[in-house]
Amino acid sequence: MELQQLHYFQTVARLEHMTQAAEALNITQPALSRTIARLEAEVGVPLFDRKGRQIQLNAFGQIFLRHLERSFQELEQAQKRINDLAGLENRSVLIGTTNVNIFPSLVASFIERYPNARIRQFLRTDQEMGQLLEAGEIDLCISASPIVGQGIEWTPFFKDELLLLVPLEERFMHRKEIALIETAHEKFIGGGTSNEASNWLEELCRAAGFAPDVFFEGSDSVVVAEMVSRGLGISFIPKYLWTRFSEVLQKALHVLRITDPDCTITTGISRMKDRYLPATAQAFYDFILRKDWEPQ
Repeated sequence: MELQQLHYFQTVARLEHMTQAAEALNITQPALSRTIARLEAEVGVPLFDRKGRQIQLNAFGQIFLRHLERSFQELEQAQKRINDLAGLENRSVLIGTTNVNIFPSLVASFIERYPNARIRQFLRTDQEMGQLLEAGEIDLCISASPIVGQGIEWTPFFKDELLLLVPLEERFMHRKEIALIETAHEKFIGGGTSNEASNWLEELCRAAGFAPDVFFEGSDSVVVAEMVSRGLGISFIPKYLWTRFSEVLQKALHVLRITDPDCTITTGISRMKDRYLPATAQAFYDFILRKDWEPQ
């Protein structure tokens, strides 16, 4: 079996369409069909069910694809090890994250220690990050909830308190803390589907005993803060973020500590437990878990 032949099979298996696969591979359809036929002859069984122009991976093909993709991942890991050993590693770390507020501080602290490192961030949902991690397309994930998947290891490293972000109004200004149930009749401003704030809002309000009236969701924290300052609703903000920008925000906003329920979020880092990490990615992982950094 040739490596190119196996790559062709992988593409056909994923697309389940010979014409589209040929276009993706930039070869003619007859040439691709002959390649797949030779592979099936070598394996000894058909790998696809064919009905006219329809082609679908069968049970034999599914088994072959699973083992093939694991083999490709092993080859990729071997190449990364060889690059490290030969000094060819490009010093880049591929990191998937949700909208984690502490990430800029982590990167800044790491670059101070490793100035030649290069960080590439991919903003994704938890599910998308898990898929990329399993496929070997990123090295690590950072998120405020565990990434679920076979062989994925999520380790918490930072815990932060959530504060209630409110406008500068008399009913809030004389207070320093509040039970969340007291806000049951308030309008809420969420952080949007790509931001953990949306999940925090729903989960915390349910824990307090009510469903929040979310009238607006936006992924831009500046927009959220502006809308709260205008008295259009209230929201949540991590204490780390409030402390970092308090000199600017406190002129237009106020925060209350939430006494009930417990309002904390835990950020963790994920990797494939038994997969080799390139040297720079391993250095970043160890740096985070040793806590050789301070929130800035």
